[in-house]
Amino acid sequence: MGYLSNTVVTVDAILTKKGRELLARGDGSFKITQFATLYNPNHVSGSAYYGEAIEAMPLLEAFPDENQIMKYKLATLPRGTAKLPVLDIGFSAIILKQGASLAITPQTLNYLSSTNAFEAGGYVATIADARTLNIFNGVGINTAEAITLNSTTTLGTNVSKTVIGTSINLTATTVNTLFGTNTTMQTTITVVGRDSGARLTIPVTITKVNQ
Repeated sequence: MGYLSNTVVTVDAILTKKGRELLARGDGSFKITQFATLYNPNHVSGSAYYGEAIEAMPLLEAFPDENQIMKYKLATLPRGTAKLPVLDIGFSAIILKQGASLAITPQTLNYLSSTNAFEAGGYVATIADARTLNIFNGVGINTAEAITLNSTTTLGTNVSKTVIGTSINLTATTVNTLFGTNTTMQTTITVVGRDSGARLTIPVTITKVNQ
């Protein structure tokens, strides 16, 4: 993530694929015709200061990682949908002893006119602290994106990890030093339906059993 100075007027944007295609033509077909901003039309100093507060704010550099920048993403639901889809993974909280394993198979409620359903696109699962698990992977989805995420490893640092699948496998860590003087470790797991956009976050507790 970058940090841009507010001493100059800066527009930092990420183009869509279509936008990059138009820009690459170099024939002037890429034109920004509309944009939106925020302002205060009631500023006591008049219209020249409509955007003063916003222009004085620090500006973060745009970055394309959707898992980090977008908590709630756009989703297309069938016409006439009366209820928003919600996720059910069968647990309101997960408690695992060191080395214990668990498989999560999410279901989406109120989706596609069904009481419960499994989404064809699968589910995205993110563990907030990857150190708490020896194994964290998804199965059932074999796209290039899923294979890449499911094969990603960390170096033991306190970072999150994201996987894709119709079922998510978890195995708790067996490393005692991570606990320090504590008997438990806490983190969270967030599951998102790739088709419905439904989202659920629950706590995860790892209990120390090895001395």
